[in-house]
Amino acid sequence: MKILVTGSTSGLGRNATEWLLAAGHQAVAAGRDLVVGKMLTDAGADFRFVDLDSATPAQLTSLVQGCDAVWHCAAKSSPWGKASDFMRTNVDLTDRLALAAGQAGVPRFVHISTPAIYFDFRHHTDIDESYRAKRFANHYARSKFLAEGCITQRQQQFPATRFTVLRPRGLFGAHDRVIVPRILEQIRLNKGVLRLPRGGETLLDLTFSLNVVEAMWQATAQPHLPPAAVYNITNQQPERLGDMLHQLLNEQLGIRFTLRPVPYRLLYGVASGMELLAQARGREPLLTRYSVGAVNYDMTLSQARAISELHYRPVYSMQQAIGLTAQAMRENKGVHLG
Repeated sequence: MKILVTGSTSGLGRNATEWLLAAGHQAVAAGRDLVVGKMLTDAGADFRFVDLDSATPAQLTSLVQGCDAVWHCAAKSSPWGKASDFMRTNVDLTDRLALAAGQAGVPRFVHISTPAIYFDFRHHTDIDESYRAKRFANHYARSKFLAEGCITQRQQQFPATRFTVLRPRGLFGAHDRVIVPRILEQIRLNKGVLRLPRGGETLLDLTFSLNVVEAMWQATAQPHLPPAAVYNITNQQPERLGDMLHQLLNEQLGIRFTLRPVPYRLLYGVASGMELLAQARGREPLLTRYSVGAVNYDMTLSQARAISELHYRPVYSMQQAIGLTAQAMRENKGVHLG
């Protein structure tokens, strides 16, 4: 099978590309990191250096031509940034790529979205796919919701292409540049102290990257999925955040840190101040109100539809996923473990 993977040089996209190659499939890998692109090429990928944000219709058509599926992992994933940047990368690009795939007759299109569209600074348990926050917490969540709307519209326009939306929660694993690196940076800046509201007792669904790849494969291989269907994807093992970090950083990697409880309102206020300062400086703050809220409020997702329709079950347990993540971090000489 020949599959286009966007965002192939980092995070989920890189995991997906490596998985496809290991499974004997053809991978058209679109990305902007030439160093990683060379690694993927050496591994057998058809690497295409391309800035998808500014790609022309002809370039997008060339990417999808002859593919059996598109796995659209590329996105601007950040709790901070300009609304226009999120719109360009998460909405406009998704719509243009879906158009190119539909026009080329690509049979399957798997779009990676986010449960951030549910987040509303409240505790939630077993959220199903129909829930929406009354007000989106940031530009990222709003843009990903709008991108899903583009997918729905393209599904109606191109019924021969089966579009599927996946919402993985809290991705971690090899090549992660978001969750664990941010936590490590906080520990470093605070000299071995990690301050979390509720002392890390927040109950969360997290998802190992290779389990998301399994869900992507199921979305590609299942013959009778509903059109434009949406599925929550998790490890199906909710964890206390502090427990997960202790297992990964302390037990697996030997990183000594102190988990210190801090009042949520205090941390929220600090984040508000950091956001104001960041607006003046023009760079992302260490803390945002969204990132503070995300580690304060419990959030677990319903897996009923993913299990019954997508036939998705995690390949790797949390224990296995944490071990593999630690192994990848040890092998990455750019990660400071002291």
